[in-house]
Amino acid sequence: MPQPTESPRSLAGREPADLSDGQVVERVLAGDRGAFELIMRRYNRRLFRVARSLLGDDHEAEDVLQDAYVRAFEKLRQFEHRARFSTWLTRIVIHEALGRRKKRSRVRLVDPQVTEAGPMLTLHAHDDVAANSSRQELRRILVDAVDSLPNELRVVFTMRLIEGLDTAETAACLQLSESNVKVRLHRARAQLRRWIDQKLGEEVRQLFQFDGERCDRIVLGVLQQIAADS
Repeated sequence: MPQPTESPRSLAGREPADLSDGQVVERVLAGDRGAFELIMRRYNRRLFRVARSLLGDDHEAEDVLQDAYVRAFEKLRQFEHRARFSTWLTRIVIHEALGRRKKRSRVRLVDPQVTEAGPMLTLHAHDDVAANSSRQELRRILVDAVDSLPNELRVVFTMRLIEGLDTAETAACLQLSESNVKVRLHRARAQLRRWIDQKLGEEVRQLFQFDGERCDRIVLGVLQQIAADS
């Protein structure tokens, strides 16, 4: 990818955060390549999550995102403003991710450490060991749950509920009808509920057990009080 001509700090000083995508695109087309960094930083999280939802692998999602940005930069003059720039950019990422998925010649094993480093939860450096362990376990469960969804449901779930896009933009990005997006989101939620019930149901039913030492302790305490009162 062409290198920015200016540092992020100097660029940010000239380009306020409320500058529209269209204005940034105009700057890039006018020769200010450094302005493209604003586009990348503005949409990195959304586009990574979309690619990740289609590929199920952090490393591949990063590769696809870089390739998509290069393609978008090269085709920037083809953007016709008939849709939102963010929608146009997301479609490029989806196209690249689907192309990468088709080229897979074998199943890749996902590094569990990479999987656990997904974007949905953030650990705080000062949490104690127990809290960190609990959060990592929760993250693993959430990632596994979302990854269990079929691709067509996972990408809708990611765009709507993780990234927070509205139904209309999700539909535009995926070139689906809004009703289809709603149906897929409903199915994704239903499948996640079933997955959680299957995986966690037995564990939940084992919570707050009342047997063994606790049961004996309560019984003994009551018997002692009865004996003392008699």
